Amino acid sequence: MTLPVYKIIFDNISGRRTLNNQLMKKSLLSSIALTAVITVTGPMARAEDAAKDGLVLEEVIVTARRRDESLQSVPVAVTAFSAEYLNKVGATDITFLAQSTPNTTLKVSRGTNSTITAFIRGVGQQDPVAGFEAGVGIYLDDVYLNRPQGAVLEIYDVERIEVLRGPQGTLYGRNTIGGAIKYVTKRIGDEPEMRLKLSGGTYNQLDVLASASAKISDGVAIGGSVAYFSRDGFGKNLNNGKEHYNKDLFAARLSIELTPTEDLFIRITGDYTKDDSNEKSGYRLTVSSPANGSAPLLKNVFDTRAGITGKQEVVQKGVSAAAEWTVNEAVTLKSTTAYREDQTESPIDFDSLPNNSFDVPVVYRNDQFSQEFQLLYEADKVQGILGFYYMNANAFDEFDVILGNLGVTSFTFGDVNTKTWAIFGDVNYDMSETVSLSVGGRYTSDQRTAAVKRQLFLGIGSPAFGNTAAFLLRETANFNEQRTFTKFTPKVSLKWQPNEDVNVYASFSQGFKGGGFDPRGDNRAKKGFRPEIVNSYEVGLKSVLADGRVRTNISTFYSDYKDIQVPGSIAIDTDGDGIDDDFVGTVTNAGKGQIWGVEFEGTALVSDNLTAMANMGYINADYKEWIVANVNVADTKVFQNTPEWSGYFSLNYELPLSLFSRDGAVNLIGAVSFKSKTFIFETPIPLLDQNGYALLDASIVWTSSDGGLQVGIHGKNLTDKKYKVAGYNFPTLDVVSAFYGNPLTVTATVDFRF
Repeated sequence: MTLPVYKIIFDNISGRRTLNNQLMKKSLLSSIALTAVITVTGPMARAEDAAKDGLVLEEVIVTARRRDESLQSVPVAVTAFSAEYLNKVGATDITFLAQSTPNTTLKVSRGTNSTITAFIRGVGQQDPVAGFEAGVGIYLDDVYLNRPQGAVLEIYDVERIEVLRGPQGTLYGRNTIGGAIKYVTKRIGDEPEMRLKLSGGTYNQLDVLASASAKISDGVAIGGSVAYFSRDGFGKNLNNGKEHYNKDLFAARLSIELTPTEDLFIRITGDYTKDDSNEKSGYRLTVSSPANGSAPLLKNVFDTRAGITGKQEVVQKGVSAAAEWTVNEAVTLKSTTAYREDQTESPIDFDSLPNNSFDVPVVYRNDQFSQEFQLLYEADKVQGILGFYYMNANAFDEFDVILGNLGVTSFTFGDVNTKTWAIFGDVNYDMSETVSLSVGGRYTSDQRTAAVKRQLFLGIGSPAFGNTAAFLLRETANFNEQRTFTKFTPKVSLKWQPNEDVNVYASFSQGFKGGGFDPRGDNRAKKGFRPEIVNSYEVGLKSVLADGRVRTNISTFYSDYKDIQVPGSIAIDTDGDGIDDDFVGTVTNAGKGQIWGVEFEGTALVSDNLTAMANMGYINADYKEWIVANVNVADTKVFQNTPEWSGYFSLNYELPLSLFSRDGAVNLIGAVSFKSKTFIFETPIPLLDQNGYALLDASIVWTSSDGGLQVGIHGKNLTDKKYKVAGYNFPTLDVVSAFYGNPLTVTATVDFRF
């Protein structure tokens, strides 16, 4: 049986083996210390091989380099997940991908329901306010999402999701310094299709997905889907009785596909998401001060006493038009035009107490227009891409910081516009039957324009948030500044394939992220902060063993990271009375950091019925230079959201089973993932940082032979582990609080396809 080319992590969830510390150190030393690898989690598939008359791994085709290539031969660090796999393991949103992708962190940002925090190989960006670019790019059908708001994408109507590790710039429209996540929606098939998926579970979960598509005439097809995701909260707001950590989200997507000629394909899409989930507050890790009532710690980490009120809503929408013209057998032209916008209104309660001290109502408004052109060339020995990218994006935010106990409010206004354009290209030349060389480069120009204002008012709330009687005490920032950042970044890789079962890779790539302005800073912030640059080296070995039944990938990587942008906030005393009455944003361009690590991934067909998958990631990320007052304090700093160890192991046992008068098969799936200690901020905070933890998941899924019916039960975090994913730390303002990942949940699903 042959499986679809994008059965990337296969329906039969496979296992991976671990790599011990001694082997990793030996591998690094043998890789000249400047190492990294191109590793890919591949699928396991049961396919009959006529010559061997046994089980083998099926070849997987990916498009990480904008053309169809074997996953085992592509010199790019990419992990890809098929829709079938994501359905069988009960994945709900893209944060799930971090469980089985080495050295990757994806989680919901503090105080939000749908803003993402993403780090890959130690590179990312934690702060979601205007002025900060992402370190990891999120793409929706090749459209780069410029802002993190609304980027915790729900998994529905998806064909596949790809995670690329390392700098991306010679193959993709928007340069990203840490990596990229590509969310690819399903194209319309030749035959009419309908789908209805219902899910229900703990905390009164109720999810509904309906989709349909069909050709309506020659050369015209239309498809669409609607989805609603809901559940009660994991806890309660004990102050107002509202559900806490609940979900209430509606999403819709529509696409029209046109084929005027056999050489021209046009796809027009639109999507809309509205998240009405309740506001989310942190769990206090300390007893409040006597001035705030000495409130004791709560028993349930998902409960809160937060007293802030206001509108909580996130709306995101966009349209895009993609055209692909096959000029001849060697040349293809592509164009992608897109417009997106989103708006967030949210009341944030930093101290999670009933009073209005340190309450932060916030508004984010973002919009972007982007245009990308590509010319792709493919011949016998030469393949390549030449592209142009343009984006005009605006990121706006304003928020109050209400210090009710002092009777004052700090107001912040930030309006940051980005105009960027780039020319990029990559050419691969097959030097011989076993050796190929790929060379690429990119020239990027980022123009950043910022209007920033910070004011301190006497009164509870500023005029921008309804208090017209507020009295202006002082203005701590008011500037309009513009800077342009340009950079050429190269990439080169060499691949040697002595036979069809062994591939050895080596590559160098440079990543670049433009500088900007911190809208939370005072007038000192008008100088802005500098761009980041990373030089990344990779070396790796991919092997197919045991007559095609086992695949192993081992990789080492090394990154020299300079001018790292580390945003933060500190409490300050603006009037010299010894009491902190405001806070100000700070951005440090940490001088130097070095990151090296090892990634191991393996898949094995253990028997006719049992499939195993295992992976392991190790990363050593250290600051080498961080200057404060002419003193290097690098030894006191750590990399955020970058656990030293990460791993995943799963087993899937499949048996034929007839149900509902239908032939089919049942999959019994068990998986465990783990991460070692994770630091939330750049300075260790023992009370807030998360110690190592493991998550245990299990699924039982029955699928009919014709694929028309699937029934499953999915258990997540079966040990009910409480683990922190984000937090706030302002101890002088009586604020140290944490946000937690989901507790134990059980979900039953029924999926009909017609």
